[in-house]
Amino acid sequence: MASVWVGNRGTIRDYPSFNAPRDAEAIRKAIRGIGTDEKTLIDILTERSNIQRQLIAKEYLAASGKDLKDDLKSDLSGNLERVMVALVTPPAVFDAKQLKKSMKGTGTNENALIEILASRNSKQMKEVSQAYYKIYKKSLGDDISSETSGDFRKALLTLADGRRDDGFKVDEHLAKKDAQILYNAGEKRWGTDEDKFTDILCFRSIPQLKLTFDEYRNISKKNIEDTILSEMSGHFEDLLLAIVKCVNSTPAFLAERLHQSLKGAGTDEFTLNRIMVSRSEIDLLDIRAEYKKHYGCSLYSAIKSDTSGDYETTLLKICGGDD
Repeated sequence: MASVWVGNRGTIRDYPSFNAPRDAEAIRKAIRGIGTDEKTLIDILTERSNIQRQLIAKEYLAASGKDLKDDLKSDLSGNLERVMVALVTPPAVFDAKQLKKSMKGTGTNENALIEILASRNSKQMKEVSQAYYKIYKKSLGDDISSETSGDFRKALLTLADGRRDDGFKVDEHLAKKDAQILYNAGEKRWGTDEDKFTDILCFRSIPQLKLTFDEYRNISKKNIEDTILSEMSGHFEDLLLAIVKCVNSTPAFLAERLHQSLKGAGTDEFTLNRIMVSRSEIDLLDIRAEYKKHYGCSLYSAIKSDTSGDYETTLLKICGGDD
């Protein structure tokens, strides 16, 4: 069965001569010795697929009676620890934990919520919701409800429920009809009917929305983005724009997020780790290409100039090459 978390444009693939017991033993030695052998840990964990890392963790537990994640946490620290733990976490669990982190404590990290919910498909979101409930004994929807409000909350809940059509079939008649509804709900009236935007942008399939946005341009002589910018505000506007960007190109949207996490003073490691790890087996090659196209330098060189030490080495290995 094909995993919903594996695409064919990732930088990390199954390691050909994989041997879980051998890897688990090498990791055990790397952790157990005097001082940690970070190089071995990095080499193994960045060159195995997530499924293979799960098998290593299983072997590790059988051989040592310890949880690999716990040992990595107690042996490493800072950004290196966080990215290594992310690598040994199953994708749906990783997303669930990222969502929880973005809602924990005072203030919500809306950017992280928006990025995850706008860029995952329905199948992925269903797995994330299940993982969330399993870990926190609370539904993802309940937590989103208590941390957000209004139209923003409504749209997030629709996405979190995994209610978007994941199909590839396109209905031309429906695209024309939806485009007209969006036009009537925004540009054409005084005040905006936000519900119509949520219904169409959060339920329709990606190919269907592509066609709808083309039709919209024909009717209103404007891009849907321009309408959203002039009609909406706040986090709801941010979310709808993120959806539109993902419809146009998820890799370009994530390249933009990476660029924001790397530019300016201080690095946003929370975002950097999440995108690098979560897309490493899906479309990181495409994200790299978009990064180079839009920002004039390679993602590899941007990471290199913004990080250091073993953390830098790990991210560069996940990145998989310089463009």
